[in-house]
Amino acid sequence: MSWMRWRTAMEQALYGTDGGFYRRPEGPAGHFRTSVHASPRYAGAVTRLLTEVDVALGHPEELALVDVGAGRGELLAGVLAAVGPELAGRLRPYAVELADRPAGLPEPVVWTDRLPDGVSGLLFANEWLDNVPLDSAERDEQGDLRYLEVAPDGTERLGGPVDGADADWAARWWPEGPRVELGGPRDAAWAAAVGSLERGLAVAVDYAHTRADRPLFETLTGFRDGREVRPVPDGSCDLTAHVALDAVAVRGVHSLWTTQREALRALGVDGARPPLALASSDPVAYLRALGGAGEGAELTDPAGLGGFGWLAQAVRMPVPESLGGLSGWQTLTP
Repeated sequence: MSWMRWRTAMEQALYGTDGGFYRRPEGPAGHFRTSVHASPRYAGAVTRLLTEVDVALGHPEELALVDVGAGRGELLAGVLAAVGPELAGRLRPYAVELADRPAGLPEPVVWTDRLPDGVSGLLFANEWLDNVPLDSAERDEQGDLRYLEVAPDGTERLGGPVDGADADWAARWWPEGPRVELGGPRDAAWAAAVGSLERGLAVAVDYAHTRADRPLFETLTGFRDGREVRPVPDGSCDLTAHVALDAVAVRGVHSLWTTQREALRALGVDGARPPLALASSDPVAYLRALGGAGEGAELTDPAGLGGFGWLAQAVRMPVPESLGGLSGWQTLTP
C-alpha cells in the first residue's frame, strides 16, 4: 500500500491530469450545489458589489472581474447577463480554472489557469480556498504533532513530526486540539490572489473558522452525488476542509469579515416574502417574488449557505459602500 501526506494526495485526487475530480466532465455542479448554482440572485449580488467597486475605483477604462476557482463559469455568465451595457463595455472577465473551457461560455470570458497580474477590479473566490490542498496533523501519545499519511483507500497513519513553517503555523494559529489542518498553503494562495490586484477588492467566500471557534477535530470531508462521504483521495469525490479565515487574511491590507447572511443582506438579498396584496393585484409578479424569496432564504440561511464566511480585502482603494459602516461587517485583525 502506498502512503503519502494529505497535501500531495489532495493535489492528485482533485487536480491530477489523469482523473482529477475537478477535471471530470460533469464539473462540480454534478455533485454539489454552491451559492452560484442555488440562485441567480447570487450573481446579482456580485454584480452590485462589482458596480460599487467600479465607483470606488473611479470608473476605470477597463474593470476586471476575476473569478478564482470558476468551475464551469456559471458566476461570470450570471454577472454578464445582469450587468448594465455601459459597464459591460469596460468589463474584462477572467475565469481562473484548471479544467478545460466549457462550451457555451460567453465569448468575452478569458479562460486561464493562472491569475492575471496587475489588474484593477473585483477578485471573487467562491468556495475555492477550501479545495486548496493542505496537510493534516495529529498529536501522538506525547502530545507532539505528527503529519498524517493517507493511502488511496482513505486509511490514515501517523507520519513524521510536523516541522518548519508548518510547526510555526500550528503554534500561531491552531495551538490546541488533537488534530490540526495546516493552512499555510491556503495563506500563500490567497496572498498570491490579493497580490495580483493593482487596485481593487478581493473577496473569499468559504466554509470558515477563526481563532475563537477553531474545531477540535478535522473538517476534512468528501462530497459525491450530493452527499457527504468519507474523504478518499482517489478522484471519485470532492475533498474539502474548512478555512482558517483569520490566518488567510493578508497582513497590511484593510480586512473585513462577516457571514454570507450579512454580506448578502447588505447587497440586497434576503428571504423576505412579498406582500400578500401583490397576489391580488399581480399574481404573476407575486409568484415570481415568492420564488425569489425562497432562493434568498436559502442563500442566507445561517444553518446552510448563509453561514459561510466572507473575507473582503481592499487593495489601494476605498471600502465599497455595502461593506463600510455596516454592523454586520467586522474589522479583521490577523
